[in-house]
Amino acid sequence: MPAIPAPQDLHPALWLGHQLGRTRLDGVASGFAALDVQLPGGGWPRRALTELLLPHPGIGEMRLLAPALAAAQRGGRLVMLFDPPAQLSAWALAQLGLDVAQLLVVQTRQGAQPGGNDGLWAVEQALKSGHVGALLAWLPPRLRAERLRRLQLAAQAHDGAAFVMRESAAAERPSAAPLRLALHAAGADALALRLLKRRGPPLEAPITLALPPVLSAPARARRRPAGHPAALPAATFVDIG
Repeated sequence: MPAIPAPQDLHPALWLGHQLGRTRLDGVASGFAALDVQLPGGGWPRRALTELLLPHPGIGEMRLLAPALAAAQRGGRLVMLFDPPAQLSAWALAQLGLDVAQLLVVQTRQGAQPGGNDGLWAVEQALKSGHVGALLAWLPPRLRAERLRRLQLAAQAHDGAAFVMRESAAAERPSAAPLRLALHAAGADALALRLLKRRGPPLEAPITLALPPVLSAPARARRRPAGHPAALPAATFVDIG
């Protein structure tokens, strides 16, 4: 009598409860070995949303994501940032290894009607386009589950990492994103990550990561090269499909 195959050998979407799920594609390396070992595929997932929940912006999320974004640029692919909540420092991003001249920052909420979906439509089109290497979007609060589900469906056509930032309270609501992490500051240059959802068993203890150090404002002013832009310019969205 032939042996019964293990679930993970039948289809990559199946796994045993004590195992990390396997994927057809290797993950995008996060740049943090302690995190990659806990992520299915060994890194940030491709063709899927990664949802990051924050108590407020500026706790180290850009330092967390910079290695993956920079890797996409080194591969010759476009990186898009949608609706950052504050002006981004071009100098600081350059210090994290990003080519700021090749970053496309998209502001969709300027002049938009309250409750409008222009930004979500823009993110969806970028995911579907096939022209983007990595994408990061700050989503509006209290987003309806069906809107996030549409983004997850669009992400299945996106061969790269796709990150969405949401408020911490969203942890209490269901999400179509296969990977969800809650982020909390753990010091000036450290970040605690709690895995809320992954393709695999729950992880009880948070992961604490050491981040690249942040310089003080006076130090940034002294070390910024002459003529280097202080902030990134924003673009309005155009259909790149």
